[in-house]
Amino acid sequence: MNKRVVIGMSGGVDSSVAALLLKKQGYECVGVTMQIWDSSDVCRMEHEGGCCGQSAVDDARRVAAALGIPYYVVNFRDLFREKVESVFIDEYLKGRTPNPCVACNRYVKWASMLKTADNIGADFIATGHYARTEALSNGRLTVRNSVTAAKDQTYMLYGLSQEQLRRTLMPIGDYDKSEIRKIAQEAGLPVAHKPDSQEICFVPDNDYAGYIDREAGDRVPGPGRFISIDGKDLGPNRGITHYTVGQRKHLGLSMGHPVFVTEIRPETGEVVIGEDSDVYGSCLTADHLNFMAIAPEEMPIGSSRMVSAKIRYSRSASPCRITRTGEDEIRAEFDPKVRAVTPGQSIVCYEEDHVLLGGIIDRKIR
Repeated sequence: MNKRVVIGMSGGVDSSVAALLLKKQGYECVGVTMQIWDSSDVCRMEHEGGCCGQSAVDDARRVAAALGIPYYVVNFRDLFREKVESVFIDEYLKGRTPNPCVACNRYVKWASMLKTADNIGADFIATGHYARTEALSNGRLTVRNSVTAAKDQTYMLYGLSQEQLRRTLMPIGDYDKSEIRKIAQEAGLPVAHKPDSQEICFVPDNDYAGYIDREAGDRVPGPGRFISIDGKDLGPNRGITHYTVGQRKHLGLSMGHPVFVTEIRPETGEVVIGEDSDVYGSCLTADHLNFMAIAPEEMPIGSSRMVSAKIRYSRSASPCRITRTGEDEIRAEFDPKVRAVTPGQSIVCYEEDHVLLGGIIDRKIR
């Protein structure tokens, strides 16, 4: 009997080709799109071009019809609101810059697809991520870099559990983007040339501060002050939710040369401004750890190891020594320094080409 697989379909070319490849491999495929909006959201998301709007569902349904596979839309609005949107808002209000895709992958996409898979008796779930799963000699599963560094998405997947990985297929990790589009075109899929989505799905206009203003209401902090690293008052800011560490544009400061956000202080509403060199750091702490290629007991408290690590999705990995300093904490030391160590973002640690572990950056030490 063929294995049944639930495929998360976003209406884009990557997940569409994932479904095509798995069908060719003999899997019994069922396409699913997560509905994360309610009726009041639909018009706004469609007007602003959100990747989760009705047009995405329409594209996914057309692809499923072209492939001859069943297709369903499943509502997980409440779960998405709890695990992703609410956390996103709370983190910004604390002066941090979260990465909602990391939380969405583990707590919404994978959780909801596995629930759907269990409901219909499916063996696996699949996505269109540029990554590969790999079984290691220690019995652990991990995600391994895709063949194309330009599209590699392992950074976003470090939070997946062993049970989630055990039932996950990622069929496009062995291809680059041009090959995926070629496969889609040759198969006549209607989304072969559809542009990639670049925005956070629930903030399709990329106006994070505006979104938080709408959703957080009277919890939104008012204007504060810009200050220099040495404590000089530089004038008013618009409120901490408008800024992130490393930001240069849209500060509204006339300093005669480029300046950058180096720190956000939610308790005072201050946004600290410095030179480019002030944005770099060599040491940070991280918590909310997820051990992937190794079990927690394989790295006891007090032990260290050399890895390569990324502190932003779009950055390349840098040499780093990590030390486990607590049950749920690591210290990471970089040499050379890395740019824009940002609380709320993730640090993902690699050995060779696979994810060792990851966590959420808590603070920059130096």
